[in-house]
Amino acid sequence: MKLDPKALRYMSNEEFRVLTAIEIGSRNHNIVPAPLIAQLSHLRSGSINKHIGDLIKRKLIASESSSKYIGYKLVYSGYDHLALRTFSKRGSVVSVGNQIGVGKESDIFVVAGEDEQEVVLKLHRLGRQSFRNVKLKRDYFRATQSPSWMYMSRLSATKEFAFMKVLHEHGFPVPTPIDQNRHCVVMELVAAFPLRQIDKLDEPGRLYSQLMDLIVRLAKYGLIHGDFNEFNILLKDNSTPILIDFPQMVSTSHSNAEYYFNRDVDCIRTFFKRRFGYESALYPKFTAKLDKEFDLDVKVAASGFTKKDQSQLDRLMELELGESAEHQDIKDDDDDDDLPSDEEVVYSSDSDANRDSTGKDDSDGNNTDKEDDDFIVESDRLGNTIRRRRSR
Repeated sequence: MKLDPKALRYMSNEEFRVLTAIEIGSRNHNIVPAPLIAQLSHLRSGSINKHIGDLIKRKLIASESSSKYIGYKLVYSGYDHLALRTFSKRGSVVSVGNQIGVGKESDIFVVAGEDEQEVVLKLHRLGRQSFRNVKLKRDYFRATQSPSWMYMSRLSATKEFAFMKVLHEHGFPVPTPIDQNRHCVVMELVAAFPLRQIDKLDEPGRLYSQLMDLIVRLAKYGLIHGDFNEFNILLKDNSTPILIDFPQMVSTSHSNAEYYFNRDVDCIRTFFKRRFGYESALYPKFTAKLDKEFDLDVKVAASGFTKKDQSQLDRLMELELGESAEHQDIKDDDDDDDLPSDEEVVYSSDSDANRDSTGKDDSDGNNTDKEDDDFIVESDRLGNTIRRRRSR
């Protein structure tokens, strides 16, 4: 999803008050009626319609109608602007640079702070990709009356920042956390490459031991990463590993702790065997009687990320288990290493968003799936056009 902060320069304080009012109203309403927006923003109702119209033109909110009234809802671009405005006031982010990564549930940009030093801005976007479990997730949210994906994205960012801060304070190799607001996290820009981009190592056994030791050290501090693989490990020039991406991190007291621990270990073993031809008979195994040195999971809970927050993310994480396990299935054929898997998503550019597989405009708003030889083109719940590589 494209991040365009240009509108920040031209938006008035009143427009931000309307945007914030819609955010607040969304806590109890799927779509927020105009009278409630006027009440929450403390603006005269006569000016509300103009501001709402301007926000719709900038694609920061969307208009929807129910059987009872016409209302408005916040979309991710509007949520981005609210977070960026907060960062701008704090001095954490004063300019936005290029996008450097697209994760399964996040977008990553290079930005600059007041000191003009480059840092990383990560925007969590839960709910963007889920082709197999989308109906199940929709049923889950209705059954528990859980808030929107934006709320879950905020929880995910809050969790990541809390864990990153605690890990950094205790000497773990993670980026320095800088700031967090809503669904966004600002962190240090590390001069390193993702492990998945490394084709050759002089001493694969040394790095293998370092990573296994890191898994064990985390467990001794009461934590399991939950997604410990080549996509979430950066390698510096001196071969020092840096750990990133913490939304799936769980406590060693979690009911599925052994599963997550063993999955982390298996991911590293499988990757090293496939990519570097290195296989070791030595690898750690989970035991409930770990010689724990510190309860970082308890410290994180004390930082403001509550058990209730963790519970909501845990249930969402359980729904992802099947999809994550399939994502970790790696083909034995080394020639396929650089090819996208059937689960890799390629997001189309804005210019292609309204074109079908034949290049013709498809502006009638239909969400029907469109296909070509190599990709299946679909629209997700957030209105993004997504091209998913076919399974071979």
